[in-house]
Parts: sequence; C-alpha cells; structure tokens
Amino acid sequence: MLTLFYAPGACSMAAHVVLEESGEKYQTHRLNLSKGEQKTAEYMKIHPLGRVPALKLDDGSPLAENTAILPYLGKRFDMWPTDLIKEAKALSVVGFFASSVHPAHGHIGRPERYTADTAAFPGIQAMGKKTFHDYLKQIDAMYAGREWLSDTYSVLDPYALVFYNWGVKRELPVAALKHYTAFKDRMLERPAVQRVLADEGVKL
Repeated sequence: MLTLFYAPGACSMAAHVVLEESGEKYQTHRLNLSKGEQKTAEYMKIHPLGRVPALKLDDGSPLAENTAILPYLGKRFDMWPTDLIKEAKALSVVGFFASSVHPAHGHIGRPERYTADTAAFPGIQAMGKKTFHDYLKQIDAMYAGREWLSDTYSVLDPYALVFYNWGVKRELPVAALKHYTAFKDRMLERPAVQRVLADEGVKL
C-alpha cells in the first residue's frame, strides 16, 4: 500500500488529491512543518532534504519530489497522457511548476534560503511576490479556453490548485484571474478535492 507523507496546504496537496481520486486504499502520514517534524532523523531517511511530499511505495522504498511522484501516480491511476508528445508537454508543465512557480513562492516565505543578510529579506520577498503573481497569470492563460491542462483531468490540475491556494494565502488578486478561478471552481465540485481540502483545513 502507498503511504503519502504530507503537510496541510503544502505542495504535497497535489499528490494527496491524486491518491484520493484514485479510489485505491492508501495511508497518510501528516507532518507538522512548524514543529520541525520533517527534519527528524527518521523522516530524513525517507526524504534527505526534509521536505514534503514523499511517497513510500508498495515495496517500502521511498520516492521524493513532485516531478517524480506525480508522473508515477498519474501513470498508475490513468491520470497521465499516453501519447508521446502530450506526455512531453505534461512533463514540461510539471517542470515549470516545480522549477519556476514553486521557487518564486519560496522567495516570499523562505528568504533565508537565499541569503544570510536579513536586511535583504524584504527585497527578496517583494520580488518573489511579484514573480509568483506573474506566474499565476501565466497559469491563468494556460487554462484559457480549456477545462484541464491536458486533454482530460490529470495530475497537472491538482498541482495547479496548490498555487491558486498559495496565491489566496498571500492575498494576491487571484479572483481576477478568471480562467484560473473558473478552474478552481471546477475543482471544488470534485468530491475527492473536497475531502482533501477538508482534511488539510484549506478553504478556497
């Protein structure tokens, strides 16, 4: 049985939604990041960087990072494109989310990762907020004229929902992003998404 290590409202929410959508039995292990539970010696054996998500596979071996976890789950649960070109495009979206959108948000909430000079924190955070907002606008454009990021609902969409939630938390004007907001509303109609948001205490 799969086991997901997650934290409420973190990027692990994407894998959490996918697992809930699958209908397959799985286990969860909730981590309290503010208490440093992700930095324990036991968890660091699962994810050496001490971050979420991590997925313990059926054989007990660990898998880390959304760039690996989401394609794996997508292929396992038929939530990933099978066409070669469409799969490449899906990987491109996952890469964009993981390497650009997520780090931009990290500049807002984790400026200490980028400099030891506390006086520089406000500038890093301000630029991070601007860049993150620009990326949300880009995601909004990606949803223009379409229901999902791939031809059908896939693991890309729960991942996109993570960043909408973060935009709300950062008090960015995400409601003005009409395509992205319409997507959020479609997601809120899905029972699996409703269950995960309730479990994680996320309100959208």
